[in-house]
This record gives sequence, structure tokens and C-alpha cells, in this order.
Amino acid sequence: MKTSEESAGSAYLVLWKWSTPQQTRSILRTLSSPLHRIQVFTRAATALRSSELLALRWADIRFEDERIRVAKRWSRGKDGATKTASSDGFVPLDPRLGRHLKAWRSRTPYGKDTDFVFPSFKAKGRVPLSPAVFVADHLRKADVGAGVHVPKGHRFGLHNLRHSLSNWMVNTAMVEPKTVQGILRHSRIQTTLDLYTQQDSHQTLAAQGQFLVALRMSTATAQ
Repeated sequence: MKTSEESAGSAYLVLWKWSTPQQTRSILRTLSSPLHRIQVFTRAATALRSSELLALRWADIRFEDERIRVAKRWSRGKDGATKTASSDGFVPLDPRLGRHLKAWRSRTPYGKDTDFVFPSFKAKGRVPLSPAVFVADHLRKADVGAGVHVPKGHRFGLHNLRHSLSNWMVNTAMVEPKTVQGILRHSRIQTTLDLYTQQDSHQTLAAQGQFLVALRMSTATAQ
């Protein structure tokens, strides 16, 4: 249930923990703010990077086309180019997520095409919500309230939702890795497989069991 990422130019390891769909749902129920809920829901369903999520304006949400345009990222207080050329593109917009986003647009005071989808109310919509403040003040508390156990030495934040979707797709839903690569918009499929999917003990146990069935081994002790 964990992977390690080694940052470029340093030797420290960051340990990521992924959540199950059931745990993510519990987190959503624990969050009291509609803004926080729709932000986490959108992140969980699309696996957008935090910088890409924050840069979204309503014009990027293509409801009729059922997709979301990803053309920029929010970095250092301003719009910038996407992380890589392959990051510039579209992610799918499931009708269920679309309905929730439409409901959010109907209640946010910042619903014009040029407005941020996830605005900072404190800054009166001029900039998007601060991810660091949201994680520290709300998401980590929601994790605890939802019963998500984060072991010592692990980090849990918005980026974990990106790992969670890819891990579930590959290990549980058995989605083709190439499709998952397209959703995550990685330039190399090895990045998807090495960093964003983890070995699932239930899957490996089932695979072992299938092999033993092929050997015609029963649960009785071999003689």
C-alpha cells in the first residue's frame, strides 16, 4: 500500500499512501464545506495534479463534450505551462461528476467562464484555494474523522488521490495500463506503472490461488 518517490537532486524518499474508494467517500462525507467536497471529488475522479486543478476556470469544464480541458497549471501565484507536453490535453468528465460540478457552479459566487472553479473566498475569487492551507486545516482532519489510518512516516494529501485512482484502475478494475496512462497524461507508461500503482496483496493472493488451482492443489495437506 505504498510506493516511494525519490526527488531529483536529493536522497530523501517520500512515502505515499493511497485510499480506497470507500475511504475517499468517507472523507467526502466528513468535509463540511461544499467547496472542499467538490474539490476532493473532482481530484479523486480525474486524478488531476493539484496545480492543474487549481488552474481550472469554468470555461475549461466542457459539459457538453464530457471532458475537461487541461492547458495550464497554477504555480507561484500565476498561470503557467503544463508540467509536460503530454500533460496538455483533456481528461474525461463522467456525467455524475458533471452534475456535481453544475450544482457547485449554481451556488458559487464565482460562476463566470473566466472564474476559478475552486476559488479562494478569502481572496474574493482572485486566486484559487490554497492547497497547503486546505490540506493542513481540513483534509488531514477529514482523514482522521473518516478513519483513514496514515502510518508514521507517510504523507497524505491531495496527491494521494491521484495515486488512488490509478492504483484502483490497474489493480481492481483491471483497466489497461495504457488507458490509465492517458488519464494521468504521463509521457511514459513506465511512470504510471512504477510510481502510481502498487502491488495489491489481495490480487497477488488470488493470482497464487489460480496457479494452485491449475496445479489441482486443494486446501487439504499435500501427501
